[in-house]
Formats: sequence, structure tokens, C-alpha cells
Amino acid sequence: MSRFVEVPHRMLPAETLDALLETFVTRQGYDTTDVASDMHDWVRELRRQLERGELLIVHDLQTESTEVMTLAQWQSFGRAVADDEEEGDW
Repeated sequence: MSRFVEVPHRMLPAETLDALLETFVTRQGYDTTDVASDMHDWVRELRRQLERGELLIVHDLQTESTEVMTLAQWQSFGRAVADDEEEGDW
């Protein structure tokens, strides 16, 4: 069984999805102080990126945590996990 599961964003309640996206914005260091693009604007943009498949929501069954990742982050993360599993670190 895989430790990580991709969660379709459409399955999440809107409030949960918004909270995940707001955490992603904060963690990634987006500028949320600009009056032209507040947190709601960022969340709307990230929802569009989810629709286009540029972002993923991933749940870690071991830690029971859920994260938003860019496709590039997920691909890089997946390679790192595969390398660790080959070395027996998991």
C-alpha cells in the first residue's frame, strides 16, 4: 500500500479546501499584503491551478497530514520517497 494518496480537490468541502490553499499561500511566501491581490485572490488563483492539474492535494497516511503541492514538488517528492524506500528508510 502506498503511504501517499492524491485527494481530488472536488471531494473536499469548500472551507477545508480554502484552509489548505491559505496554508499553501502562507508557506510558499506569497505576498498577501498587496491590496491588489489579497488572500481571497490567491485562493481563487490556486483553485484554477488545481483545475488545470498544476497543483495537487496529497494525504500522508502515516502522519495523517494533508498538503497542497505543485506538480513539480510532487514529482520531486515522489522521487525522494522512492529513493528512501529503496534504502529501507521507510
